[in-house]
Amino acid sequence: MHDKLDRLKSLIGSYGSLAVAFSGGVDSSFLLKVASGIIGDNLLAITVNAQVCPAEEAGLAAKFCRDNGIRHMIIDFDVMQVEGFASNPENRCYICKRALFGKIKEAALREGIGIIAEGTNSDDANDYRPGIKALEEMGMASPLKEVGLTKKEIRELSREMGLCTWNNPAHACLASRIPYGEEITTEKLKMVDEAEEYLREEGVGQVRVRIHDRMARIEVMPNDFDKIMANKDTIYARLEEIGFTYVSLDLKGYRTGSLNETLNHG
Repeated sequence: MHDKLDRLKSLIGSYGSLAVAFSGGVDSSFLLKVASGIIGDNLLAITVNAQVCPAEEAGLAAKFCRDNGIRHMIIDFDVMQVEGFASNPENRCYICKRALFGKIKEAALREGIGIIAEGTNSDDANDYRPGIKALEEMGMASPLKEVGLTKKEIRELSREMGLCTWNNPAHACLASRIPYGEEITTEKLKMVDEAEEYLREEGVGQVRVRIHDRMARIEVMPNDFDKIMANKDTIYARLEEIGFTYVSLDLKGYRTGSLNETLNHG
């Protein structure tokens, strides 16, 4: 793990200047912090504020940068205007990443920075992630993946570095809560965001609220099942207020990319 960290530092040092696509999550926070100790003022964090991002994300990213003295830029981005995105095809992530990172690249180039890094780690290759193809095509750097750092290792190294993000729940694009082929709307994205934020406020750890028409399918870790069931009436009432007609608990529990289980990619 520490050998990988040494290789990461060496790789970042070779960049000279760097822009980091910064969501404020575990991976990009770790990458940004490591880079700040190596290239200092030649570093720029770029956060995209879009409908597919949890509402609290931009604020948390800004606070992290302020606390660590890192130059930060926030870009507003209307993802609903991206052609083909709202129809939610299987390559939705590819379509979105091409457009989103195009904006990030434009911003970085205006600042005179030619290298843009993002937080894909080596575990991400184990799921269907068409967005990674878009990043590769656009020449984005993925230094965490390049040196072979796993999610578990990134969390442990973040803990050693004293980063407040080390044990944060994993976040993902809100569009990943909507089944492929079902239209993406701003309303649905907002419903998912509000439902997940409410459940986190109620003490639930890792959570996903997948939306199937007007039904919420809640995914949590099995050790949170009892918490959900003990508060099922209040949870149902709150999610009904948000706009859901039906609320269910997925007995298989939380897992990344569960909507990809309907796909067949050999």
